[in-house]
Formats: sequence, structure tokens, C-alpha cells
Amino acid sequence: MDIEHVRSRFIKHFDGKTGNIYASPGRINLIGEHTDYNGGFVFPGAVDCGIMAEVRPNGTNTVMCYAIDLKDRVEFKVDDPQGPKTSWARYIYGIIQEMRKRGVDVKGFNTAFSGDVPLGAGMSSSAALESCFAFAINDLFGDNKVSKWDMVLAGQATEHNYCGVKCGIMDQFASVFGQAGKLMRLDCRSREFEYYPFNPQGYKLVLLNSCVRHELAGSPYNDRRNSCENVVKHIAAKHPDMVKETLRDCTWEELEEVREEVGAEDYKRAKFVLGEKDRVLAVCDALVAGDYETVGKKMYETHEGLSKDYEVSCEELDFLNDIAKANGVTGSRIMGGGFGGCTINLVKDELYDAFIADAKTKYFAKYGKEPKVIDVVIGDGSRKIC
Repeated sequence: MDIEHVRSRFIKHFDGKTGNIYASPGRINLIGEHTDYNGGFVFPGAVDCGIMAEVRPNGTNTVMCYAIDLKDRVEFKVDDPQGPKTSWARYIYGIIQEMRKRGVDVKGFNTAFSGDVPLGAGMSSSAALESCFAFAINDLFGDNKVSKWDMVLAGQATEHNYCGVKCGIMDQFASVFGQAGKLMRLDCRSREFEYYPFNPQGYKLVLLNSCVRHELAGSPYNDRRNSCENVVKHIAAKHPDMVKETLRDCTWEELEEVREEVGAEDYKRAKFVLGEKDRVLAVCDALVAGDYETVGKKMYETHEGLSKDYEVSCEELDFLNDIAKANGVTGSRIMGGGFGGCTINLVKDELYDAFIADAKTKYFAKYGKEPKVIDVVIGDGSRKIC
């Protein structure tokens, strides 16, 4: 992220005065997809790319935003009951409303922002945008009284209430709480988390962007959540004396009890989630033991489940996963909500160059374009730059 570029655009498009610069990262998730809204475990980390914004209070009740990369400008009132229609501005408007609900007296401000996390790649550019402005608003108007968890929940509520995505808390959590060189195991039910140093000797972590841009709002993403909730409802009806709020609270035996009632599709969705819950815990144990072969095996199992049971893959992502297997890559899977985006790959150093070359050649031959290669560096979470 380029501080001077953001500052130059801010000065040009506003009154020539400078403000404060804030940044929040995108994220990767080693394993644990679609488990966050099911109360399960996830294993994300922040990356060294994301959103950077310059922000300065303007003494009015109007927010003036300039999206540098899109060359687009939007203005709206802080207390506008409807807010802007422009999709990217909805995230900023939503964060303002959610921070106001948490007691922050938000006033008007000028902002220009830019990002280097690929849009639609499954690296949570939207969560980075929300977290960046939540952190900035808390710093400028809240006297830093709002907790990091409040910022995470404000970002999640923004997705739910203003952007049409019923997401869990993983993306915003990783963006706010990330630390350089560390992954985090988060229990999405209790919100307890633990940092795990991540510097696998002899391996690289690399994303291959299929360049199929995913859109979660209005997509089958919300349908998957509804399927999971339907299964929980049927299990809870059979066990009224037990707490059954999410699939995290359910067992394999209980899922089998309702198999015929919920139908084949919802059963497959829940089957994936229960398996993924177990896989995250197995990967944690494997990382502690330095057993990256087991980590990789579980990644492939996750891809298979996401493709066949949860059905959020696409032809291009399955093709990249097959190339990884053919090249002896230790682990590979879809990363993110699915329907496009990236595969995340755990690759031995000595196989890296051949794998990348083969993926580019074969993907171009089949789809007429190369996958974009993103080498993963685990970075810090939301922060004030200057």
C-alpha cells in the first residue's frame, strides 16, 4: 500500500489539508470455511495487503468519500436514514451507522482510500474496508473507547444490515486482530482465540487467483447458511432439553437422525460443516507438531467437501486444485466463500517454480488467461499509520 499515493489523491480531491492515515489488511484462512456462522473454528491470518485510507474531520455533517482505484466520489449525510446506493459506499455508510449504535458520536469527514487486495478474490477486501473505517472512526470520534471486538461486530453488522451478506465474524476478526507472522485459531461461538506462530520452514503459502470474481451478496452464499440453520432447527426439535443454536452444537449422530427430514441437499451442507469443524482442530494439532503433510491432506479434504458437498466451487477452482495435486503440492483448496476467487496452496520450496509455471501454462491453455499469483506474507491488523 502506497502512503504517498493515497495522500496525493486526498490533497487533490479535498481542501489541500492532510489528515490521518489508517490501514487494515485482507486475510487468508488456512482452513475452516463456512464454519464461522455455524459457531465453529477458523484459522485465519491477516496479510500484508489491504485497504489504506486518509481521513480528516471536516466540521460538517457530511461524509465525502473518494475511491481512488475506482475514480469515484460519493457524498452522504452521517444521519441519512437511507444512505448512498453505490455499493462500495454502503460499507462506509454502514460502519458509520454501526459505530454510532455503539456510542461513537461520528461527525462528517473527508476521506480518500485505495486498496491492493484483489477484489472478488476471496481475501475479504470488504472486511478490510469496514475494519479500516471502524478503526479510523474510533480513533477520531470515539477517543478509542470502542473495543476491537466492537469493531469486528460493527463490520459484521454492516454486511448483514447494509450489504446483504449474512457473514460470520472471521473476516473482520482477522483484519482487526491480525499480527505479523501469526495465524489465529478462533472459536466463533465463544470468541476465544489463540495466536499460532506461522513460519513453515521449507514451504511457501501461495494463492492462485482464478480471476473468476465472486459476489457473495445475493448469491447462493446465503442459501448455504439457510440450509445449515434448517438442519439445526430439526435437530433442536428432537432434543428440546439441549442447547442447539448452530451446527457447532450438533453431533454426527444427531445429523443422521434428521437425514431424511431435511433432504439430501441440506444434509450435504451440514455434513461438510461438521467435517470441517474436525479438520480445523486436526490442523492445529498438526501445526504444533510441525506435521505439514497432515495439514496439506486436510486442505485437500476441505476442497473436496466444498466442491462436492457444499457446492461453492467452480470449474476453474477445481482445475487449479487438480493441477496442484498433479504437481505434488502438499495442500490446496478453495479459499473464501467460494463461487470464484482463489485457491490457497501449501507448496514445498523445491516444487514452487515448477508448480507456478505449470499452473500458468495449463490455465491459459484452457481459459485464455493466467491465474494471478499472490505470495502470502502474514501481516499486522488494523492500525494508524500516521
